[in-house]
Amino acid sequence: MMEEQNPYRSPDAAVADVPLDAEAMLADRGTRLGAAIIDSLILCVIILPLMYVGGYWRAAAAAAAEGHRLGIGTTLLWAVIGFVVFVVVQGIPLNASGQTWGKKMLDIKIVDLSGAKPPLGRLLGLRYLPLQVIGNVPFLGPIVMLVNPLLIFRGDRRCGHDLIAGTRVIKDR
Repeated sequence: MMEEQNPYRSPDAAVADVPLDAEAMLADRGTRLGAAIIDSLILCVIILPLMYVGGYWRAAAAAAAEGHRLGIGTTLLWAVIGFVVFVVVQGIPLNASGQTWGKKMLDIKIVDLSGAKPPLGRLLGLRYLPLQVIGNVPFLGPIVMLVNPLLIFRGDRRCGHDLIAGTRVIKDR
């Protein structure tokens, strides 16, 4: 027996969710730069006075006056202090939402390649720590620290730290 055709009946076809275009979701380069500047300013407000009180500037001036570089021990100590300050300041928003304060202010966030929020240990251990360490290696560090952000001009807009950690930065809307 044939069913009567009802023009008001909903269709029988299964409707699948269509994922958004991955490139449309990527945070633009200018927004990422703005977030990095905000994060840097926040850290400078905290770390520069610590460096003054801790004697870093005095030691750097003395080393320069004698015509040599700051000792490796002092450099490593302040690299560790800087990373600890970063973790204390940015750890809470990174753990909660995959955002630093700057990313939160500009509505972008860090996700893994499947779109999920990466665990805090992965963000700190793969996205931030390797470049912090490499950045302190004489001669090589400055080159890597220059190339890292320039990789954002790739088609997938992923910097070196994104490639190391398997992350990308997307719009949070």
